[in-house]
Amino acid sequence: MLKEFREFAMKGNVVDLAVGVIIGAAFGAIVTSMVADIIMPIIGAITGGLDFSNYFTGLSKAVTAPILRMRKKQGAGPGVGNFLTLTLNSLSLRLCCSSLSGNEHSETQG
Repeated sequence: MLKEFREFAMKGNVVDLAVGVIIGAAFGAIVTSMVADIIMPIIGAITGGLDFSNYFTGLSKAVTAPILRMRKKQGAGPGVGNFLTLTLNSLSLRLCCSSLSGNEHSETQG
C-alpha cells in the first residue's frame, strides 16, 4: 500500500498541486500583510486615524467600550473593522490571482 501511495504522490499532477498549495499559502500571507500593514493604515489616515481593527457597533446601550477587546466582555456587537480588513484582503488576493492567470492565459493564446 505504501508503494502505491508513493507512486500516486510522485505523479506530476499531485506534486504540482502540492507546490501550488504551498506557494498559494505563502502568497496569501504576503497579501494579508499588505492589507494589514499598508492599505488599512492608509485608509485609517484618510478617515482621520480610525483604527479599523477596533471598529465595531454595539448592539445594546450596555456596550460602551472604546476597543474591541473590552467590547467582547460587555456584550455582543459585530466587528465591522475585522470584516472590512478581511474583505479587502480577499479582493486584493483575487485581483493578484486574476492578473497572474490573465497573463498566463494571454501567453498561451498568442
